[in-house]
Amino acid sequence: MLVGERMKSPVITVRPDMPVVDALNLMRQEHIRRTPVVKGGKLVGIVSEKDLLNASPSPATSLSIYEMNYLLSKIQVKEVMTKNVLTVDEDTPIEEAARIMADNKIGSMPVLRNDQMVGIITETDLFKLLLELMGAREVGVRVTALLRDERGVLGKLAQTVATEGGDFLAFGVFSGEDPTNRVVTFKVRGIEAEKLKTILEPLVVSLIDVR
Repeated sequence: MLVGERMKSPVITVRPDMPVVDALNLMRQEHIRRTPVVKGGKLVGIVSEKDLLNASPSPATSLSIYEMNYLLSKIQVKEVMTKNVLTVDEDTPIEEAARIMADNKIGSMPVLRNDQMVGIITETDLFKLLLELMGAREVGVRVTALLRDERGVLGKLAQTVATEGGDFLAFGVFSGEDPTNRVVTFKVRGIEAEKLKTILEPLVVSLIDVR
């Protein structure tokens, strides 16, 4: 799966000379927490709701409401935005985008096509993808098990479930306790939980959770 299949498009953007109050109102109206900053069709930065809120005077200020509003009207987005923006192309694998975001502790990245912005990928998009990958909205028996990291183990497990009439709704493989094993989490329909335990026990190091 590629970023272009999961990105939001078109993208709500702001100008660098927009007052922070206007930008904040726009983000709240559109229910977004961050937005790219564009000038002349080119990406020049990105700004978050937190950036805009931090531009406001402290609640402990002695300024009057009129003075605060006047000061805020003078602060522009370009003064609080992040200028060095990490981006991805629309044909970037989705897991690579997730890795970049996790490694850099950022919540979104603009998506480019030939240096033109065509979308934005956010942590919310990745959370929705995780729901799908783990079958969170599907009804079935959910299994977490520890497997030996050996060739053919996954194939035997899948074949055993299929032979007993089970259908996989989701399947994920994760790091184990050490390099010799892996944790798998999957969801199956067509087999009751107790029967699933019985047929899986000979194939796994341990059944961690079945529900």
